[in-house]
Amino acid sequence: MEKKWQELKKRLKEIYDLQSVISLLNWDQNTYMPQTAGGARGSQLAALGRIAHDKLTDPRLGELLEELDGQWPSDSLEADLIRAAKREVDRETKVPADFVSRFYQNTSETYQAWVAAREENRFDKVAPHLERTLELSREYAHYFSGFDHVADPLIDRADYGMKAKELQALFGKLRKQLVPLVEQVTAGPEVSQACIKQHFPKEKQLAYAKQLISAMGFDFNRGRLDLAPHPFMIRLAHDDVRITTRVNEEDVTEVLFSTIHETGHAFYELGIDADLEGTPLHTGASSGIHESQSRLWENVVGRSRAFWQAHYPSLQAAFPSQLGNVSLDDYVRAINRAEKSLIRIEADEFTYNLHVIIRFDLEMAMLEGKLDVKDLPEMWRSRYQSDLGISPTDDNHGVLQDIHWYADFIGGMFQGYTLGNILSCQFYEAACRVHPQIPDEIANGNVSTLHGWLKENVYRHGSRWTTTELVRRATGSEMTIAPYIAYLKRKADELHLGR
Repeated sequence: MEKKWQELKKRLKEIYDLQSVISLLNWDQNTYMPQTAGGARGSQLAALGRIAHDKLTDPRLGELLEELDGQWPSDSLEADLIRAAKREVDRETKVPADFVSRFYQNTSETYQAWVAAREENRFDKVAPHLERTLELSREYAHYFSGFDHVADPLIDRADYGMKAKELQALFGKLRKQLVPLVEQVTAGPEVSQACIKQHFPKEKQLAYAKQLISAMGFDFNRGRLDLAPHPFMIRLAHDDVRITTRVNEEDVTEVLFSTIHETGHAFYELGIDADLEGTPLHTGASSGIHESQSRLWENVVGRSRAFWQAHYPSLQAAFPSQLGNVSLDDYVRAINRAEKSLIRIEADEFTYNLHVIIRFDLEMAMLEGKLDVKDLPEMWRSRYQSDLGISPTDDNHGVLQDIHWYADFIGGMFQGYTLGNILSCQFYEAACRVHPQIPDEIANGNVSTLHGWLKENVYRHGSRWTTTELVRRATGSEMTIAPYIAYLKRKADELHLGR
């Protein structure tokens, strides 16, 4: 058994390394690669994807997993690794190698077309590629059986065990709570954002972003920060986690909160036990759990008055002419202003999930054959008008704003954001029950206790457990929207309804 165990780990490490190289090429494509290199990069990614797929579907790997299954207690690390590997092998075995190659080629071409389409602000430039992506998304789903909805296999990739029907019910329950709350907090006089809507030089913004996340504990010996059209985090190895951000010289909050958001993702990957590297367990448990960490650090911590009580003086020092005479209270109100807006990643906490629900509903309609790609911009505008009372006048503020459909499948990506919002508050509440001093420590610039609790209870375990099991172990209860709704209502009372 020991010899077979070592052979299994060696095979899994080879796959892990190939996937890391694919991630490196994707990082380069999103940051520094020349635009004209898109065709070659697509070919490279397709070749590596095919090799990784061949290794995952090698019959010998399946034999090893079957022979080793049941040799350890069901709650052991070895058993968890075997379960995760079997799940991944089973998924890949059902998908032909030819499909994998076509998918990677299409993804690279579609991403490049999306970049060009954004430059011209024209959806029609990328629409034919997106039609192909929709075809591939449906094709992928139909390789699987035993699912109730065409989106279920796609959702399963990011949030294992979640179903379209469950998510639709969850979104409906949330929407009933959020719609009236949004109406409340967006009514009445607007909070001024003049202090953050000034000219902030690009290089100074980047320098301060690095300073801020360094103070939060981001280790630049194990990661780096770069610019990208759409901010993201990507893990290349246990000690190599890359984050990106973007800068708007007329709004300092874009760099601040996109950087803190991606740092939350990075904290998770950097906190996974090193012993799990080279295995399928060396990654986050799910999209929802991962997003809970970016949203916890970005919003629950990063938009709190306590956090800026500690860090606002350094921000004022970095931009004295813009913020030197702006009070902490005015700044905190500005960064928390609630408004009905068009851009998801810039949305406030009260309206954010309405953006997610729109995207989720649209991708369900496309997958079900109820919405054609050519009609997507118009349906997008219609949904924004009905749900938020506003409508984009161009594609960059509408259907072209998110990278997701242009760099992956259609379906299975957006639900993680809402799950993350819910769980961010549930994890934070659990940490504060054990360590009630956390809010006071944050106000003094110390996030180590919170970070330590998260590392011990969430990060280090990687993907050993499902979302449901990890939440139960970390918080002592099932996933619940109660802490999230209570948090939003407290924030509404403190910052909006009392204005």
